[in-house]
Amino acid sequence: MNPALDTCLRAPTAVPPRASVAEWWPRWRSGAAQAASSAEQALLGGFDADRVGWAFASGYQAALRALLPDLPADAVAALCVTEESGNRPRDIHTRITPEADGSVSIHGAKRWTTLGADSSLLLVVGALPPAADGARAMLKVARVPVGTPGLQLLTMPETRFVPEVPHARVVLDGVRLDAAALLPGDGYERCVKPFRTLEDAHVTLAVLAYLLREARQRGWPAGFAERLCATMAVLCDVAGAAAGVPVTHVVLAGALAQAQTLYAEAGTLWAAAGDDPAAQRWQRDAALFDVAGSARSQRAARAWERLRDGA
Repeated sequence: MNPALDTCLRAPTAVPPRASVAEWWPRWRSGAAQAASSAEQALLGGFDADRVGWAFASGYQAALRALLPDLPADAVAALCVTEESGNRPRDIHTRITPEADGSVSIHGAKRWTTLGADSSLLLVVGALPPAADGARAMLKVARVPVGTPGLQLLTMPETRFVPEVPHARVVLDGVRLDAAALLPGDGYERCVKPFRTLEDAHVTLAVLAYLLREARQRGWPAGFAERLCATMAVLCDVAGAAAGVPVTHVVLAGALAQAQTLYAEAGTLWAAAGDDPAAQRWQRDAALFDVAGSARSQRAARAWERLRDGA
């Protein structure tokens, strides 16, 4: 059993309120340094959150560290994929161009960069020049430190749910980096696709840990807390599993379906809290749980197809 889950069942339930990334980040970084895995980082960060927004941010950072374990401990990181036209490979118009001196230059723009201008390291997805044979240009991921010349982060309006978590539009106008800043391999297969799986597992872990703390603090039914723990135990295994394996996606789909049931049950429990600010935040933020639902269903369907085909 994951030791962090035991902590979530025993630790004091009072946590300080946080209104900004600047207030959330030092506590998450401190807790993450004590964790033995990305799943523990998500659990401990979610348990320490006073609202869904910081649970989400905790799971997001943990997922990035599951994807790239060598990320600096002090880096508020963000994966920058989405552009005006979307986030599929054909939607990526940001260009990474090799230069004669061994560097690369990057031109393009990204939308909805999580944690926005509070980020310190961007993982930017861009396309290399098209191949001579007409094949699709390979996508790469570049590590771009915030503050690099040619990089701008433009704050976007608050979202209607989890508004505490900021987002930014990223503009890259001739950003110049050493070629070593590019991660090896195809950026879409190595980073973008697995991150979607890792993000779902880690963010859900963090939100359920947040609910477990609230359940303990508010004296909610033991059966509800038990189901939270059971789902988190499954997600801990998923968080450490290979993201490209069909069985991972099948198990994740089941765990996410159970999480949706728990969110609905939590909504009923929160409704009984009336005008409690935490209850009002939960009702406001519940729309987060429906984001990308169609993509998750398609991912599970593809996993079942691969299993039937013997992949």
